[in-house]
Amino acid sequence: MIRKIDPNERRILKFPAVRPCESISPTILLTSLISLCHNISNFQSKTFPTQKKITRETFRQVGILHIFFEEIRENCPNYTNSLILCLSELHFFLQKIQFLLQDFTREGSRLYILMKSQCITSQFKLLIKSVAASFDIVQLNSLKISCEVKESVELLANQARKSKVETDPNDEWAMERVKFMLNQFENQLEPAKVSIKWILDYLGIQNWVDCNKDVVFLEDQLNNIEDDERENCFISNLLGFMCYCRAVLFNSLDSEDEQIINQIGEMSERRFLQSLNPEDFRCPISLELMTDPVTISTGQTYDRVSIRKWFGAGHMLCPKTGEKLTSTELVPNSTLKKLIHEFCSENGVSILTPGKKGKDSTKTVLPPGLAYKEAIRFLAQFLAGRLTYGTNKDKNKAAYEIRLLTKSSVFNRTVLIEVGNVAPLLDLLTSSDENTQENAIAALLKLAKHTKGQKAVIEEGGLMLVILVLRQGLKTESKQIAAATLFYLSSVEKYRKLIGSTREAIPGLIELIKDGTITGKKNAMAAIFGLLLYHGNHKIALEAGIVSELIGLISSIQRSELLSDALAILASLADKTEGSIVILKSSALNLIIGLLKSSISRAGKECCVSILLSLCKNVGNEVVSALAKEAAIMPYIYSVVADGSCHGSKKARALISVLQEFQESSSSRLAGGLAVRKERFVNFA
Repeated sequence: MIRKIDPNERRILKFPAVRPCESISPTILLTSLISLCHNISNFQSKTFPTQKKITRETFRQVGILHIFFEEIRENCPNYTNSLILCLSELHFFLQKIQFLLQDFTREGSRLYILMKSQCITSQFKLLIKSVAASFDIVQLNSLKISCEVKESVELLANQARKSKVETDPNDEWAMERVKFMLNQFENQLEPAKVSIKWILDYLGIQNWVDCNKDVVFLEDQLNNIEDDERENCFISNLLGFMCYCRAVLFNSLDSEDEQIINQIGEMSERRFLQSLNPEDFRCPISLELMTDPVTISTGQTYDRVSIRKWFGAGHMLCPKTGEKLTSTELVPNSTLKKLIHEFCSENGVSILTPGKKGKDSTKTVLPPGLAYKEAIRFLAQFLAGRLTYGTNKDKNKAAYEIRLLTKSSVFNRTVLIEVGNVAPLLDLLTSSDENTQENAIAALLKLAKHTKGQKAVIEEGGLMLVILVLRQGLKTESKQIAAATLFYLSSVEKYRKLIGSTREAIPGLIELIKDGTITGKKNAMAAIFGLLLYHGNHKIALEAGIVSELIGLISSIQRSELLSDALAILASLADKTEGSIVILKSSALNLIIGLLKSSISRAGKECCVSILLSLCKNVGNEVVSALAKEAAIMPYIYSVVADGSCHGSKKARALISVLQEFQESSSSRLAGGLAVRKERFVNFA
């Protein structure tokens, strides 16, 4: 009967308790009450950094209630309506107490619970009064329970009615100290480290790992806030405080901390979509998937419809960065558009249907808490100093901190770039320590998602260093992250030519397609696809042998996402005559036809149609004739017309037209030949 609710999925300090139904069996109700008391008592073994006085009193009261419920189950065969009502009310309030205790002991909630001390005190005051009121419903003298238990319950009820629940004075003092330090940050003053250390010791936060748990918890809470600006600001400030503590206060690590820092864990770019976050596919204005992404003069990308409405309202500032726009020209972002369409196709998302809204991008672009902003600025400067002047361990840790800070916050990326963290991170790419190199390239990947980061990497001479990691990285992960970094750099039109003209770039990506992991192959193909948007890179890729590698990959793999990526590159190459010729010489025609007839994804089929259409147009009758002999191919082309995207359907219809024209032309030539032969036969006769 007790509701099974995962405490980590429930919003903290939210109590979805329910009253038992009126027809509930008394036996079941009592069993559930006893189980509740048992669950609450189990919390006594846990650590409570704050709220200690309240929790001690709670455990004492629940212990008395536990004995009371056991006595009733053993000695009261008849259950009156008033008793059942009393037990139902107690069940409801005990659920809430259990929820509170779960929140007190939730991993990473220590600072948050401290700062909510007054709210928690009010909750307990209400619950204790409610428990006392529950006993007003029933006459204890009418129950067949022992005198000792009856006296204990009466005493509990009387004490609860008179109880003056107050916040622990020590908690009050600690809470005020945190508020004072947040105020210091707001006024651009850096709090004394000894004061911060006192707070962390009070909360039992002894090392980097403990501090990181609070950061992760606060990030999760911030992401789940909907439309509560005050709470948003409150949590944002606490998050900035804890991020600062994690990096600055725990700058020397113990062995356990070092082990975690050196383990990539969930921060590894194990899948391409962890390098290219699906949230990047949402328009920062509408928060919906972009159907037509365009880039404005500040380098930021928006959905065309949304940014036009923004301009139409008279705004001449970039919605994300606040920079003044030099023009309202909209440049189509074809690389991102292609990736969005592939993502939607692979995940069964209709790009025409508004999806579930993501988190409000303004929370990561311009965090509402002033203390957060200033804490991150102090932290960014600290990390820049560590990267420049610290020991090798200091540099590794600083790179890892930047990697964490840039994971989802545009504001953090902006500040870290502005204070000069890009150049020292680039220096770490030549480190002989594999973990340091990986943390540095991963941090740069996140910074390269920002236009200022892309510019800094190029201007600081970082392109060759990124390519060096791509070719000679000490870890496989470092190589594939370097490929993803090149993808983001290739999103800038003027950098595509620069990257392509760097001799080792495209060959290095092709080598990763050949020998890399699944993630490495996907990252490399995404980067190449972006580079091919500059026509001059087609020849370089063809000369480097990309077609043969892609054909070999397509022939040997079964994963649909890799097939789609490989076919998308072939489709891009086939769009030009030189690409079509190389593809045809590689004997790929029958392979492409076979794939079109197979059960690959819709995106894959559309790419096959696109390749075949380009081959027909660029190479000519040899391909058209071969396709015309494939009588069974037409239903598959028609399926793309019916089920494909708008772009895919258009290509399929064009291919059908080419084949029909060829067949009609062939029929005409055949009919003409028969007429000539018939005339000659008649004359001869």
